[in-house]
Amino acid sequence: MNFTETSEHAELRAAVAALGAKYGAQYFQDCARQDRKTDELWREAGELGFIGVNLPEEYGGGGAGMYELSIVMEELAASGTGLLMLVVSPAICGNIIARFGTDEQKQRWIPGLADGSITMAFGITEPDAGSNSHMITTTARRDGDEWLLSGQKVFISGVDQSDAVLIVARTEDAKTGKLKPALFIVPTDAPGFEAQLIEMELLNPEKQFQIFLDDVRLPADALVGSEDAALSQLFAGLNPERIMASASAVGMARYALAKAVEYVNDRTVWKAPIGTHQAIAHPLAKAKIDLEAAKLMMQKAATLYDAGDDWGAAEPANMAKLLAADAAVAAVDQAVHSMGGNGLTVEYGVAPMITLSRIAKIAPVSREMILNFVAQTSLGLPKSY
Repeated sequence: MNFTETSEHAELRAAVAALGAKYGAQYFQDCARQDRKTDELWREAGELGFIGVNLPEEYGGGGAGMYELSIVMEELAASGTGLLMLVVSPAICGNIIARFGTDEQKQRWIPGLADGSITMAFGITEPDAGSNSHMITTTARRDGDEWLLSGQKVFISGVDQSDAVLIVARTEDAKTGKLKPALFIVPTDAPGFEAQLIEMELLNPEKQFQIFLDDVRLPADALVGSEDAALSQLFAGLNPERIMASASAVGMARYALAKAVEYVNDRTVWKAPIGTHQAIAHPLAKAKIDLEAAKLMMQKAATLYDAGDDWGAAEPANMAKLLAADAAVAAVDQAVHSMGGNGLTVEYGVAPMITLSRIAKIAPVSREMILNFVAQTSLGLPKSY
């Protein structure tokens, strides 16, 4: 295994980092405080080919993979401009449509997803299902050649800036009468589709919504892939979700650590920079070690996914997400602590990351469910739920 990134990867990192620096954390936080979207950043990232770097070239994408898209996510987050919709639109929805959609669906959606002119949200979580996707109650029933969708989704990111939502619903198996998962592209302007804002204590331009589906009528081609294979299709989208969540958390950890290092090098007490003291230096060094370990696991997951090994990527993708979340929370906490009162000021821009980094431990999957996965699949322990 080669741990040296290619020159193309280095160039991609540098280009994305330059874009992130052009806008910066102040822009991102101003957008959140002024209830604006990061439209300028999103548009330029699309024009530069960053958003769709993982999508097929024949449909307008960059023809690369999740490794490259994770670079885009990490570098933007490291500049304080981490775009949550990168996790959802090109990584989850784009990958699923690229792998399982019809030619017509690919031609309709992927070029826009690649250049950022189309944004697609992803709807799986429900109020009563939580982490148990087997308990999803949103149902799709046939009505002639069309589908009718009814149900609810909660904590769906970016619905207000999306053209459609890839909804995880259930159809009825005619032979058994049991419900089975299926994926549908639902336009956000469809009759019967309603989205309500969820107020969050987060300084983030990208908002959370609850979705209500009341007999939303869809054409037959709204179904993505086979209704008999949707569970495997769903999991093929969840590995990219975990990889991108890891990249976002690694980037946040890098941002917080860079802010802290700059501060402790400049802040002088008793005639020496406070970074001289091991009580300050050692926790920051540990934060660096932890984020680099998480990054390696993330890169392993992305490499396996890009090689077509969905199941092989599942373990490192989950492990990377847990490691990166812990690294981000610890790095942000230590940055604030190292900066003292300044760590909580608007001027230094680190305090908003206290809540933002905490998201990584909760979403898109909790650390407890990751530990369950590893215990059962890697260690062979009995299922605990």
